[in-house]
Amino acid sequence: MTDTLTVGMLGYRFMGKAHSNALARLPMFFPDAPDVRRDVLIGRDEETLADAADRFGFDRTATDWRAVVDEVDVLYNLGPNHLHPEPSIAALEADTHVLCEKPLAPTLAAAERMRNAAEDSEAVAGAAFNYRFLPAIQYAKGLIEDGELGEIHHVRGSYLQDWLVDPEAPWVWRLDEELAGSGVLGDLGAHTIDLARFLVGEVTGEIERISGHLQTFVEERPVPDEDETRPVTVDDAYSAQAAFENGAVGTFEASRFATGHKNDHAIAIHGSKGSVRFSLERLNELEVMREGNRGYETVLVTDETDPYVDRWWPPGHVIGWEHTFVHENYEFLSSVANGEAFSPSFSEAYRVQQVLAAIQESDERGEWVAIDDVE
Repeated sequence: MTDTLTVGMLGYRFMGKAHSNALARLPMFFPDAPDVRRDVLIGRDEETLADAADRFGFDRTATDWRAVVDEVDVLYNLGPNHLHPEPSIAALEADTHVLCEKPLAPTLAAAERMRNAAEDSEAVAGAAFNYRFLPAIQYAKGLIEDGELGEIHHVRGSYLQDWLVDPEAPWVWRLDEELAGSGVLGDLGAHTIDLARFLVGEVTGEIERISGHLQTFVEERPVPDEDETRPVTVDDAYSAQAAFENGAVGTFEASRFATGHKNDHAIAIHGSKGSVRFSLERLNELEVMREGNRGYETVLVTDETDPYVDRWWPPGHVIGWEHTFVHENYEFLSSVANGEAFSPSFSEAYRVQQVLAAIQESDERGEWVAIDDVE
């Protein structure tokens, strides 16, 4: 282990709070984690920033990431998507370790620059796909790679929310292509594609080609506290069909208009011997169909032998969404301290970005697109 790692965090809203909470919990529940000092919180609004730094436990604040990116050991890049490339690349060029929120970048070209910077740097570069670190997902991956499901035939993933169903819901940066790159495709679809690759990639191979469709339902939205509207320049929903190297087929979708769904990320894997089903809304459970059974059994993934569970509570005492960030931070910071590679890496996140770009290109062209042909 190295000495105490100093952390600079760019962004202090949703993801800033989630990762700060994780850093605060690490010493209590993961005493073997590296020592971390929350050094500097980075943002634009000095007053709001100072309040957030006090609540999140940071020693100081900065309004320009350029001034501090080489002063810390680790940069957490949690800003809007358009702010992912430049600070991350600058940090890596200074050999500052980086954990960047997903999607890696608003465009494939920017993601490629980030991947290349990571390859040229001595620093660890990780992409924050936190759902990999759920005990139920880790358990499912073990079943798949141990051959419990047999040959994989179907991969199904959906991510459904409903926070934009009301056409009067206010405009936010996530609805702007320049700031976000895409809508649900990058925001939610990135999670699904990464989870599919994580779960079955070792047995199915990569997604080779894909067919996608994007749809925007509301073309403009009111600006908060202003008597005007702004155009919505990203997708509100996407759907896609995919072909894997081994012949398996995939179906993926996401929507912010799925009435009745708040944060419903679900994935199902069907094989020749069995199947698994998972829903984020029941994140401690995994539905498993085993060879010889007539139906699914619901496995409560809270035993001490299940991934990460021994760090928390006795069997049956469930964990929540925020715990995924604790697990993710533990793995990332341990990789940094031990000088080891971290997964998901920028290279893996770039592959996800290729699939997202192929879905967009497929929608534009109205035909199947080979992933490796997308540039």
